Amino acid sequence: MIAIIDYGIGNLRSVQRGLERAGAETVVTGDPMTIRLADAVVLPGVGAFGEGMAQLEQRGLVLPIDQVISAGKPFLGICLGLQLLFQQSDEMGQTDGLGVFKGCVRRFPETQGLKVPHVGWNQLHIRQQNPLLAGVPDGSFAYFVHSYYVQPSRPDIIVATTDYGLDFASVVARGNVYGVQFHPEKSQSVGAAILRNFVLLSL
Repeated sequence: MIAIIDYGIGNLRSVQRGLERAGAETVVTGDPMTIRLADAVVLPGVGAFGEGMAQLEQRGLVLPIDQVISAGKPFLGICLGLQLLFQQSDEMGQTDGLGVFKGCVRRFPETQGLKVPHVGWNQLHIRQQNPLLAGVPDGSFAYFVHSYYVQPSRPDIIVATTDYGLDFASVVARGNVYGVQFHPEKSQSVGAAILRNFVLLSL
């Protein structure tokens, strides 16, 4: 069973459908015990970093997330869910995150010819092999919607980068924890392959 964390942020059903098409049994839940007992956990989300952290704290979900990760269960952060795994964000003043990964979340600079937010299809440049990207060719396109990007302190967690005025980390991983900045549930065959890989990791 893969638990998709419901903390009031984002369209969880599209992520659920994508995982179920990949062969997973899923539950959308905000219940801490259900999250702890799951075989794997997904933290999706769109919107503001501060609001996302506030909702996780108010709903008592920070400790279950820490426990799942410490137990070595596969954990996937998607979009805002990736960003929340980092120590802090510059969005709306400095806000502390979950601190699973060292580093911060920055806003894209205003660059001539590039709009913020970054919306649409862009390429994944694979920097190291990882089971999450098994069968995904270098240069594959994924679908992005975000104004902020993660800036890891440790480059060794960067699995893939994407160019949008600067090279930013679009896939990160360390041990059992994975994060993607794009929306795999909206990324057609590439996203389907990534979700399938995550489901395999949970078996």
